[in-house]
Amino acid sequence: MAWYKREDRQDDLSEEKRSVPAGVFTKCPGCRAVLDTDNLGKNNNVCPQCQHHFPLASARRLELILDPGSFVEADASIESVDPLGFRDSKKYGDRLRAARRASGGADAVRAGSGRIEGTPVEIGVFVFEFMGGSMGSVVGEKVTRIFERALERRAAALVFSASGGARMQEGVLSLMQMAKTSAALGRLREVGLPYISVLLNPTTGGVAASFAMLGDVILAEPKALIAFAGARVIQNTIRQRLPPGFQRAEFLLEHGFLDKIVHRNETRTTLASLLRFLGPRAVAGSRS
Repeated sequence: MAWYKREDRQDDLSEEKRSVPAGVFTKCPGCRAVLDTDNLGKNNNVCPQCQHHFPLASARRLELILDPGSFVEADASIESVDPLGFRDSKKYGDRLRAARRASGGADAVRAGSGRIEGTPVEIGVFVFEFMGGSMGSVVGEKVTRIFERALERRAAALVFSASGGARMQEGVLSLMQMAKTSAALGRLREVGLPYISVLLNPTTGGVAASFAMLGDVILAEPKALIAFAGARVIQNTIRQRLPPGFQRAEFLLEHGFLDKIVHRNETRTTLASLLRFLGPRAVAGSRS
């Protein structure tokens, strides 16, 4: 009879295992620990064991950074169109509609006004869930307006970037946004208003090659991938093996491309200190 009991016990265990709902646990890619998803969320999607930074929704990031109730969204209704009639495996218009449903937003960046410990800022947060945070005409316009509002209101500008780069479905129109956003940022610098850039995982392509790397202060989250071209593309082009961690935040900090790597739970206090220090002073010559 013993083998019947073992079989019954196995059935009980299988039934118990199947009863655990999906999403209750999350495996950390950094340390392979199995984490309680609710507790992970309470720690702002940072692994409590190895400090791996999981992606964080744009709405939650705004809550984490800004004073409660201070965020006023701008340009929320601006949507991308399909000027080129682009189609690959799907029509660009279909991709846009799917991205809006998946992300709950109009495009790949949320922007608006807020305060950090009472200091007014114009802020933008990329929505990576929207087509990989790619920069098309709407993203470029919204980032440009962040700098223009900061100039008009004599406030600091702050952008959290997470992007796969320029949006190929808009062709040269997407590439034009690199110059457009950089020119608007130049006008902000001329009057000495600070711009702080925070690089998230990943920040690549045309976003990395324009406003994301033009901050008066450039911060990054730990181990964020920051690059223009992919590592395999570079390696195949130059025919050389790349150093370990070549495009991670720690490597860039060591080689002078970043000012500081900041843990997500310390970002708000770090930004508040920087804003008090910088203020509306002449910072145009701080980076050459």
